[in-house]
Amino acid sequence: MNETTLIAKTFHGLEAVLAGELIELGANDVQIGNRMVSFSGNKEMLYRANFCLRTAVRVLKPILTFRAASPDEIYNVVKRFQWETLIAPGKTFCVNSVTKGEDFPNSRFVTYRVKDAIVDYFRETTGKRPAVSISNPDISLNLHASEGLCTLSLDSSGESLHQRGYRVATVDAPINEVLAAGILLLSGWRGDTDFYDPFCGSGTLLIEAALIAKGIAPGIFRKKFAFENWPDFDSELLSRIYEDDSREREFTHHIYGSDRDIAAVRATEKNVARAGVGDCVSVVERDVCDFEQPAEPATMVTNPPYGDRLPSQGLLDLYSVLGERLKNAFTGGTAWVISSREELLRKIGMRHSVRYQLFNGKIDCDLRKYQIFEGRLKDFRAEGGEMKTDDERRHMADRRSFRTHREEFKKRLEERDHYADDDFLEENPNFIALRRRHHEFGHYQEGKARHEARLRREAEKAERGSRFTTNERKPFRKRDDANGKHFNKQRKPYHKPYNHDNKTDEN
Repeated sequence: MNETTLIAKTFHGLEAVLAGELIELGANDVQIGNRMVSFSGNKEMLYRANFCLRTAVRVLKPILTFRAASPDEIYNVVKRFQWETLIAPGKTFCVNSVTKGEDFPNSRFVTYRVKDAIVDYFRETTGKRPAVSISNPDISLNLHASEGLCTLSLDSSGESLHQRGYRVATVDAPINEVLAAGILLLSGWRGDTDFYDPFCGSGTLLIEAALIAKGIAPGIFRKKFAFENWPDFDSELLSRIYEDDSREREFTHHIYGSDRDIAAVRATEKNVARAGVGDCVSVVERDVCDFEQPAEPATMVTNPPYGDRLPSQGLLDLYSVLGERLKNAFTGGTAWVISSREELLRKIGMRHSVRYQLFNGKIDCDLRKYQIFEGRLKDFRAEGGEMKTDDERRHMADRRSFRTHREEFKKRLEERDHYADDDFLEENPNFIALRRRHHEFGHYQEGKARHEARLRREAEKAERGSRFTTNERKPFRKRDDANGKHFNKQRKPYHKPYNHDNKTDEN
């Protein structure tokens, strides 16, 4: 089969993980971009990418690449394409656009022009127009326009690939399946030890860990992919991919999850049963403070609560308990914790050895690795212990090179009005993170100043109160508004001194 260029979309921070998946899958010409990885492959590779990739959000197949300086130019180019080769009579379609740059300030208008071009083409050639469906189209199109370069692609996935199909119950703020799989692959999890998650929520990390350990493809639960509506769909090829279990393997360890919320435990049990991994996953209702030392060195990957607001004292205490349990009940293990706030992670009370910057939705997060061992670091290394893998060392070296350019980013912060547009922020994810940390530090400094001012006021109030005893305090005075005289609780009403001479001024 002929190979074509394909694009796999992902989240910021997972591009290298996705590229590694594609190379392992046998893709050619793998190149890393911003929240995407391009590669080349045939129809089978397109099907396998949708079926097997854990960290891809969707897979696109470019059909047009051209330059345009306005929406009208896009309209003219799109209208010249032979759309009957892709959209059969009676089929529906939809268009999604992502635009960047001054030439295309309004992505919605660009979407309308692409839609108009396709509809006008069919009107002029067949006299009939295809229907547009936003919710469940037969053909999905994606237009990406940046700096005059436009790429129109077929969306081969349809619904986002994070929608695996095993989630039948949920809790508040569940972690995205693609992000969970990316965290696990970044941690090096391959099923070589027991696995623990003391904040399991609806069980996403537990289930993704089981799928990775067993070598089960995430697409096994999907009911349909968008490419099944294409005119050249090969059902036999997709059936062979479904039935191929050559990558599956035996998992000899166990996966343990816990949560103090019984509703989360029940949701996890339902999702685990739907995913068919109940033989290797156990979940119980338990608070993190009751976590006990595993019998053998194990791996922990967890997503404790954090949110996007200032942390409460309860959250700070929760992270302190987590750090205490890691130090005293997880010796010999490796823990990976993702959270959004530095003050929370600081409460763990241990120094991390590796750090990754990720986004949980719109929340800027850190994924940190903690290597727990007894004794001194020098002795741990002398016994053959490793704090970082070679890949982790290269990653941390890249982070240090980024720090050398922080002054340039700080200078850009002063020009906030110019750099606050969404296009710039999407193209510069490191700038997003730095700006958020800058703002968070500002909020922290303001909160600290308010706290110190409150302490000073309380100290001054206490000092003023200590200057007088009960007997030394001046008596309370109150005004009698009726006759304009002042009264005292301890004395009689004020009056003029008695004139002993019993004389008036007239005498």
